Amino acid sequence: MSNKTNTEFGFFIAASIVGLVLILAIDSMVGGLLKGPAEDMSDEAIAARIAPVGQLNTGPAIEPVAAAAPAPAAATSSAGRSGEEVYNAQCAMCHATGAAGAPKLGSAADWGPRAANGMSALMNSAINGKGGMPARGLCGTCSDGELEAAVKYMVNNSK
Repeated sequence: MSNKTNTEFGFFIAASIVGLVLILAIDSMVGGLLKGPAEDMSDEAIAARIAPVGQLNTGPAIEPVAAAAPAPAAATSSAGRSGEEVYNAQCAMCHATGAAGAPKLGSAADWGPRAANGMSALMNSAINGKGGMPARGLCGTCSDGELEAAVKYMVNNSK
């Protein structure tokens, strides 16, 4: 080997070592900045980090509605809401348009066969649901009397 080859090789080795030292120094500085402060590994700190972000709060317990005999044929239910009020608040979203097969308010053809089965059959459907109609028409705050007033309102306005 010639002397020139050894010099070039020595220069290459020296430059490689300097480059490696620079890369390691930069990595050490940048890595230290990215890591941030050392994390607290106490049991309390770990529990705080893995705690759920939110918790489900269902509020106070809901008391079940006792099955009561149908209210008398009054226009206003025992809770004070009339059949029309309950219809407008809860029932109209389906019974005004016939959504999901609901009998439309004002349609004798829709309500006639159902009314022929009697009020107890209509109330059974209103309370327990039928076809596309969910139980209680999704009115969790409606009493049986209010549901009956709403059913009577729809039947009486569909003759």
